[in-house]
Amino acid sequence: MNDTIPGNLHVANDVLADMVGNAALECYGVVGMAAPSAADGIAKILPASRLRRGVTVTATDAGVHVALYVVIEYGTNINTVSQNLVDQVTFVLKEYARVPLDGVEVHVQGVKVRK
Repeated sequence: MNDTIPGNLHVANDVLADMVGNAALECYGVVGMAAPSAADGIAKILPASRLRRGVTVTATDAGVHVALYVVIEYGTNINTVSQNLVDQVTFVLKEYARVPLDGVEVHVQGVKVRK
């Protein structure tokens, strides 16, 4: 069943944002997703039903650009967690969604002790 079907496949940005949000939560050191703009300077962890709010996906000429807004666990290396996030998101978008990737940005909005 390796027949090639002619045509184009368009994946909505909201679907990509859901995929990215779920992939981000699987990474070690990530406590949760945060809203892109902390209104009062304090990042609040979004519930699992609103993961998409912690991810912005924009289409560019080179591909898809992703910005992640995360809260990480206290005591973890921010650089290592961020690199793991970039690797995980890149893998998910290239292997599952098969979309060209322009870049991934990680914005650490806060640090929290995991209970």
